[in-house]
Order: sequence, then structure tokens, then C-alpha cells
Amino acid sequence: MKFLRIVLAPLTRCRSYHTIPQPSHAALYYAQRTTRGGLLIAEATGINETSNGYPHTPGIWTQEQMEAWKPIVKAVHDKGGVFFCQIWHVGRVSHASYQPNGAAPVSSSSQTCTSDKIYLPQADGAVECSTPRPLEIHEIAEYVDDFRKAARNAIEAGFDGVEIHGAHGFLIDQFLKDGINDRSDKYGGSMENRARFLVEIVEAVTEEIGADRVGVKLSPFSHSYGATDSDATGLSVFLAETLNRYNLLYLMGVEASGCGDEESAESLWPMRKAFKGTFFIGASAGAEEGHEAVRNGKADMVVYGRLFLANPDLVKRFALNAPLNDYNRDTFYSQDPVVGYTDYPFLEDVESQRLDATKYTPLNTKIAEFCSRATVL
Repeated sequence: MKFLRIVLAPLTRCRSYHTIPQPSHAALYYAQRTTRGGLLIAEATGINETSNGYPHTPGIWTQEQMEAWKPIVKAVHDKGGVFFCQIWHVGRVSHASYQPNGAAPVSSSSQTCTSDKIYLPQADGAVECSTPRPLEIHEIAEYVDDFRKAARNAIEAGFDGVEIHGAHGFLIDQFLKDGINDRSDKYGGSMENRARFLVEIVEAVTEEIGADRVGVKLSPFSHSYGATDSDATGLSVFLAETLNRYNLLYLMGVEASGCGDEESAESLWPMRKAFKGTFFIGASAGAEEGHEAVRNGKADMVVYGRLFLANPDLVKRFALNAPLNDYNRDTFYSQDPVVGYTDYPFLEDVESQRLDATKYTPLNTKIAEFCSRATVL
């Protein structure tokens, strides 16, 4: 028997206009992907006004944002789902136009992200990332507290917990990876020092809302936005062993490619073996790959993004081994509240269309046969 251990990945969708979540369409989007007892992780949500680097991404640092999240969370709970809020800060993956008073974005260092361009706040063009400034030590404590407050706000908005986003080249990852972090103070140098920012955030958030409401996402092998490390495997094991102290609900590791059984040079196996709690894998995996990862012990849960985006009933489709909708990359980050967001068809809709087509085929065939006979006659 196959056990479906499927999680909706946190997916940036750029439809929270001016950082305000939009219940009118987001409630439907998340409810469509909810099954009773299933875990959904909301899209990356900013902790403060300097958090943003993508157009129209949500925040949770103001009362208005919290109130806007409430009906979205309720829509998931009404269908029996469990809903976590992913909290983040993009760090240097930003532009001065996103920042208060046009200030420089913040990071662990002054190294500019040159690997990718980003879209401006109104999605009206792509530009190079602005040169960041390194956070001062006293500011780091303030940012740690902003993560704590964001977690508290998420709980007050109704979320069941939070995921701390420490992956994909964003602010926490900019501290973790030695390809970016060139600090010489207690937040730079050794793995222990580079992990200090993450550890302080985890301590603050778990003390605020409880460790059983907290997950952490890490991507030791991802090079997103130029976030590289000279010893990614060593870093992944060190972080897993460090996080064992906090009895987190889960740790999510992002695989470099698929989530198969091979122990490649960039495999999550060492990290998974080092972590003593529940381990999630985020990967470009299909149903069989995901099931195999659970069967062989590499993961307790498998996190699906693009497939879940395009198949709101992914759990049902996996259970029935049914065909999947194709996803449309062109609409991943558009601002349309329907197209590429809530308009992907459910399996029963596809089947209904097929049945409708089949229903009229015999009649059309009879007409064709009659016409053929009439011609002969």
C-alpha cells in the first residue's frame, strides 16, 4: 500500500497587491489545494518593510496584513487543512525601489547579487539587484525580533505554525553560505558563526510560539542568487545537528535535483541522517519518486510545488494514478487573480469534458453512417 505524504510547497505567486494578501482570490487558491489533514505552506511572507524583492508578495508585519490573512486561513481550516505561514526576508535579492526611502537592501555583506535580475515593484521591468549593505550587529538583533513578531502575528492570524525560510539565497542563506558571507565578526567565518543568525531566529521563534509550531527550510546545495558554499555537505550536516537541539516540528531540505536514493555529491542523505526529527524533502519529483523517498527513509514527507500549482487535486490524482495537468511557467508570477492561479481544472472537470465528448460520438457516427448509406442509395 502506498501512503501519500504530500505537502503543498510555499510558492511565490505575486498576487498580494501592495503586500496585502487578497482573500478574494487567495482563499480560493489555497482552499482548492486543501485536503482534510493535509499540510499547506503559504507563500513566502515578509517580516518587515525591508523584506521585499518580488512584486506583490505578502507581508505579515502590519495589522492590515494580518486581518487580510484571516479569511484565507479560515478557508483552509474549513476544509480540514493544516496551514503554515512561511516567513522570510529576501536580503540582497532586492532593489532600492523596494526599500523605504530608496535605501540599500541589507545582507550579511556588501556583495551584490549579479546572477539574476529582479522585477520592479509594479512588475514593470527587470533590473539588476542593488548593492546591499551589511547589517550591523545591533541591527541583526532587531531582525531576529522581526522574525519573532512575524511568527506571533501569523499565529494571531490563525495559522497553525510557521516555516522559517533559510533557503534559496535569501537573507538567512546569505549568512549561512561562505560564498556571500565574508564577515569577520561573530556572524562570519566558521560554520558556527555563519549559522548564528539562523540559530538566534529559531530560538526566538520557538520560544514565542512553541517548537511544535515551527519548521525550517534549508537548501545547502542550491546556488540560487549566487548563494554557494565551499563545503555544502559539511554545512548541511552541521545545521541538522545544530537544529536537533530545538525539537522542531520538521526540517525541510531542498534536493539539488530529484529525490531518488542515490548518494550523489549533492545529496540530502547526510543531512537527513544527521537530523533526528521529521524530515521533509523539496524536489522536482513525481509520485513514484516521492513514494520511494518515503519508503526508503530519505523523507517523512515530500513537498510538491509546480505539480500542486497546476493540479489543485494532486493528492487525488496521485492516489488514482491519474494524468496530471501541465503547468504554465508564463503565469507563475503574473498578477492575474484567476489565470494560472485558480483556473487549473480538477480531475472531475477533465473527466466530465471527456464524457461529454464521448456521449455525442455515437450519434455523430450514426449520422456519418446514414449519410454514407444515403449516398450509396
